[in-house]
Amino acid sequence: MRDEVYRPNFIRSERTVKKVHDFREDEELFRYCALPEILKYVECFTGPNIMAMQMMLINKLPDLGNLSSRHPMHQDLHYFPFRPADRIVCAWTAMERADRDNGCLAVQPGTHKLPLKPHGYPQWESPSSKFVHGLLDYDKKSPRVHIIMEKGDTVFFHPLLIHGSGINKTSGFRKCISCHFASSECNYIDVKNTTQEHLEKELIEFGREKYKLTTPVDLPCIWKKRGKIVKGERINL
Repeated sequence: MRDEVYRPNFIRSERTVKKVHDFREDEELFRYCALPEILKYVECFTGPNIMAMQMMLINKLPDLGNLSSRHPMHQDLHYFPFRPADRIVCAWTAMERADRDNGCLAVQPGTHKLPLKPHGYPQWESPSSKFVHGLLDYDKKSPRVHIIMEKGDTVFFHPLLIHGSGINKTSGFRKCISCHFASSECNYIDVKNTTQEHLEKELIEFGREKYKLTTPVDLPCIWKKRGKIVKGERINL
């Protein structure tokens, strides 16, 4: 699935494609998720039975002047209906230099020890993209660390770590590839009556409108289709 910006005389290119999601069936892109150089660190978090759950190639476009290229501070666990959080990890690899000029990652160290916080659409002048939620109680004065990365550098981070990214102030592109891995021994949870319930409702409504879904679904149903085993045995996920 591609996240694209449609403009007059639209031609698909790096100037229009912001993200490529769920590339589990693309042999070349999915090769990243199975790299031994990545999995040897992932296994320290997940154990030997490893699922690739969320895959993204991100192309942060030059900002159009409305701050649309920024990404709100958030916790990735907001999107995941599986636990425990300590058996989930993201691998994020820079495909070219990432710095403050083109919108590198910004993180709040130590926040992986916090609980999952309520998320929603940020109250910005220009609305964020569909499903791009951020912390509702984020304090802009909170200290952040900007992660400067060279091409090929990789960071691994916990799904509760608060992070986001700024705008791309350059005329170039900030590309990265990432995958969220989880132990296949994790278990799905029911998100009803939790801070994630509104996300589930939004996704189901989107599916009904776009794909004409008629069968009952929930958030775990969606993720069961998205995950793919990369090492060991598929157990629960």
